[in-house]
Amino acid sequence: MSPDELVYLGILAASIPVGFLFRYLSPPVKQGAALLLGLIISIATCGIHTLHSLFTVLGTWLIIKINWRSAPALSLGWTFLYLFFFRLVTWFGLPQPTPFANAIQLLLTLKMVSLANEIQSYHLEKKKEVSTFTKSPVVGGLSHEPSLYDIISYSYCYVGVMTGILLQRKEPCLQRLKMVPVYGALFIAVNSVFPLSYVHTDEFLDHNYFYRFFYMVAIFFVFRMRFYSAWCGAEAGCISAGLGCYPQGALSKPGGGPTVKYSPDPDTAVEYDFKTIQNIDCYNTDFCVKVRHGMRYWNMTVQWWLHHYIYPNAPFRAYALRAGWTMLISAYWHGLHAGYYLSFLTIPLCIAAESAMEASVRARLGPKGQNIFDWIHWFLKMRAYDYMCMGFVLLKASDTINYWSSIYFIIHIIAVACIGLGQVMKGGKKRERRERGEGEKEDVVREKAE
Repeated sequence: MSPDELVYLGILAASIPVGFLFRYLSPPVKQGAALLLGLIISIATCGIHTLHSLFTVLGTWLIIKINWRSAPALSLGWTFLYLFFFRLVTWFGLPQPTPFANAIQLLLTLKMVSLANEIQSYHLEKKKEVSTFTKSPVVGGLSHEPSLYDIISYSYCYVGVMTGILLQRKEPCLQRLKMVPVYGALFIAVNSVFPLSYVHTDEFLDHNYFYRFFYMVAIFFVFRMRFYSAWCGAEAGCISAGLGCYPQGALSKPGGGPTVKYSPDPDTAVEYDFKTIQNIDCYNTDFCVKVRHGMRYWNMTVQWWLHHYIYPNAPFRAYALRAGWTMLISAYWHGLHAGYYLSFLTIPLCIAAESAMEASVRARLGPKGQNIFDWIHWFLKMRAYDYMCMGFVLLKASDTINYWSSIYFIIHIIAVACIGLGQVMKGGKKRERRERGEGEKEDVVREKAE
């Protein structure tokens, strides 16, 4: 592990017992203590670069105070433009931000855009209540407009600054932590055998095709184990602090929180869950069948944010184009490296390919045939993510294209071939349907003639 990864691991590990201590504090003290601890972590890991996040917060606060009606669009523009400046600060003679400052800036961008949308919804609902004399039906909305202190406390709360009541928190916390040692051990073991740096060497290209192809499988495995460990640990930190805990009857979703109003029966014990802060579904990430479903179970809170704020506002109607727009915004959020864009913009191609094959092939098969089709689909889905992961970790366009060319752009070729095959079979199906219709017409005419 790198020194930065060890520091990050230490912060996650320390946040878990701290969360359990917070249960004994009153709400105002909790807010102040969480802010103080978050600022200490930010300043200790980012130093002077903490000012970037502070400017982002103050800019968003000004936007909300000046024009809450347009705050969602303006805050999105402000935070994304600041991200652009943040990533190019060295062009202006400023020092390069630390990786921790980058992590804080990414999560703060999501927070500020969400906050602007929540405050707009709060004001609109209040106006509706005044005009209709009815209580707002909004689930999980703000009860009051947050002050500057509230916004800064939310922005720098130690829970979520880098991770993304007496309640039973110990058991769900342990549930999220039980596989972390396994994920961590697998990450260290496989990474030591298949280091990413080896891909850059001339010796790597001397190996046969199947070795080069298998290498991306190992790299994506290492990639998954690394994030499984980090995100499960981060979720445990949130659980220990009681963040994202709602009654099961509220039907909470990752990132979005409660989806229905829930009034518990006073005579029945209330059961709680922490689905709101769940960021990874490790099993379904690995074993779901489709590319489009794989995205739902990976980085789930960010996926909710993209689906809620970016996808509906895409300038296209077609699903594949909307998905492409969303992936483009996601790539920009991650960074300016060309590898992100090459990888993310391959996803819509894979989605189009699987949609074409499902409509033209799977729909014609019986139950057994569909089962075989799904297993093949799952295998190709995993290879597609292996393939796209290489762009995500190699970062440079030249390095990504060099690796993809070493395995002959196999996933791109398969995706295009599937789309072409789907179109051919779709055309054949239409022709078959048309010929059947014409045959039926001839039979009707013949019967009438007889």
